[in-house]
Amino acid sequence: MPTLVNYGGEDQFFGGGSLCTSSIDLDRLYSMGSSMDIYYPPHKRARICGPYAVSSYEYEGERPSSIGKLPDECLFEIFRRLPSGRERSACACVSKHWLFLLSSMRRNEISGGAEKSAKEDEEMKTSSSGDVEMVSCDVSGGLEGDGYLTRCLEGKKATDVRLAAVAVGTNGRGGLGKLSIRGTSSTRGVTNIGISAIARGCPSLRALSLWNLSSIGDDGLVEIAKECRLLEKLDLSHCPFVSNKGLIAIAENCRDLISLNIESCPKIGNEGLEAIGRCCPRLQSISIKDCPLVGDHGVASLVSSASSVLSKIKLQGLNITDFSLAVIGHFGLAVTSLFLGSLRNASEKGFWVMGNAQGLKKVSSLTITSCHGITDLSLAAIGKGCTNLKQMCLRKCLFVSDAGLIAFSGAVSSLEYLQVEELDRISMRGVIGVISNCEMKLKSLSIAKCMGIKDLLEGSLMLSSCTSLRSLSIRNCPGFGSASLAMVGKLCPHLEHIDLISLCGLTDAGLSPLLENSEAGLVKVNLSNCLNITDEAVSTLVRLHGGTLELLNLDGCRKVSDASLVAIADNCLLLNDLDMSKCSITDSGVSVLSLAGHLNLQVLSLAGCSMVSNKSVPFLKKLAGSLIGLNLQHCRSISSGMVEQLAESLWRCDILS
Repeated sequence: MPTLVNYGGEDQFFGGGSLCTSSIDLDRLYSMGSSMDIYYPPHKRARICGPYAVSSYEYEGERPSSIGKLPDECLFEIFRRLPSGRERSACACVSKHWLFLLSSMRRNEISGGAEKSAKEDEEMKTSSSGDVEMVSCDVSGGLEGDGYLTRCLEGKKATDVRLAAVAVGTNGRGGLGKLSIRGTSSTRGVTNIGISAIARGCPSLRALSLWNLSSIGDDGLVEIAKECRLLEKLDLSHCPFVSNKGLIAIAENCRDLISLNIESCPKIGNEGLEAIGRCCPRLQSISIKDCPLVGDHGVASLVSSASSVLSKIKLQGLNITDFSLAVIGHFGLAVTSLFLGSLRNASEKGFWVMGNAQGLKKVSSLTITSCHGITDLSLAAIGKGCTNLKQMCLRKCLFVSDAGLIAFSGAVSSLEYLQVEELDRISMRGVIGVISNCEMKLKSLSIAKCMGIKDLLEGSLMLSSCTSLRSLSIRNCPGFGSASLAMVGKLCPHLEHIDLISLCGLTDAGLSPLLENSEAGLVKVNLSNCLNITDEAVSTLVRLHGGTLELLNLDGCRKVSDASLVAIADNCLLLNDLDMSKCSITDSGVSVLSLAGHLNLQVLSLAGCSMVSNKSVPFLKKLAGSLIGLNLQHCRSISSGMVEQLAESLWRCDILS
């Protein structure tokens, strides 16, 4: 059990500085049996650290120290009088028994603990670095007072022993401010014992995240509530045995709670959420997903109680009805971000009322996914009610058509980012309508997997240009072809970023109008898996936009060959990210690319280029000055030995092979 109590690590203290002196190196703790752990300092002779420790005293006929035979009450009194956290941590290394006894001590039970904490913090900030093997850590800026430290335990490292070690090791060093536990093994996982140790030893805890913990229940959460009254953020995900009892305890004791995230907790329902709404007036963010017992009463209580401060709401996979949507629409006065997903019991009426209630005027970001209640009528009402909306995302809303999308975009005058995905009733008429309605505000338009989009004749639509649009993304829309792109290119002359992915109907002729009409100069272009794009389109692209182009992705464009690399080498001045994966390029093309002295490539991908061989290795070495990322995966003609040689030359570069 290495490094049971980690007392150091420069990356584990918010305020900077290391936490462990060289004289107390805690990285030599070995397990001897199921109940004994031995602290074994390096380069020292053996010491007696427990009744089963093997030492030189046994050969001299002396008995081990009798302190191990003292009852827990006596040990407790001894431990609470230790002068500093360093000594308590050293004692915790003797055995699991001593560790758990020390972890059972509350901070206020330590003799003179309040007076010593400031002195210990200063001592620990100036001590030397130690081992950081126990847990991986995230570090952010220091805070005044308690709560300097953060810990994250994942997988097999998440055990009660390690939690007890964290409780002992962080007590007196600024205090634990954030704890995240993600997934445990079924045999040695975290239980209520470990969570209770954290509660007693870390009263400064402000953020707690528990994920995939099937062995903890309400008892651990109740202890957290009693001892960690400064708790501000609680995240419970896939905790099947945590119920309303634990959540009510949090609500009654942790009244400064500002963020609550609950996901897949089948025993948490309305009663717990009502308690949160009643007792936590500072609640700013709620996220509830896949909790079958949560219904209208719980959600309505949360939203209505915190109407003046609640700014972020995420509800997904819940059995709520139109009533909850009406409450959100009426009481969501401070809400700026709203996510509604998979609300199968919410109808068109609920969404219509939510929009017309006029309480969501501050909403700037709205995402609605897999909600059958979103229709053309309700979408138009939301557009009228959310007057400050800037970002809108619609996914899998089967009853939204061109009429609803056009009405919505016409009602929201501030819309800047629009994303639609799997809306099969949307056609090019709806896309052009959105562009025309948002001609002065819309900056980004993303369309994905909309099977109803098909090419239309330009004369059949009323066209109005959109001078504000900078980013256009069309992904996996098989009906979106050359005519559609030519139409969009004429309407949007200031595009800078384009993602045209897996558009089999797109040809060189369809891409040319967009390239020729772009006045601002394209900066990022992604044409991956556009199978009909050839060297002609690439040559036109770099000839017209080589002076501004920074990223070019041609992954899967099999008709692109060395001629494109020649054009790129001749015309691109700022290109730093080039992806030619699965293109028909050869060693000759790589050679031309390496000779372009003005190129400053940082990332180059040649994955799946079967005609690139060992002959390209010398050319790739010439890019050593700028290259920091190189992808050679599935380049079967490049041997592993040549890749090793390349790695020696490109020592600054991450190479995938």
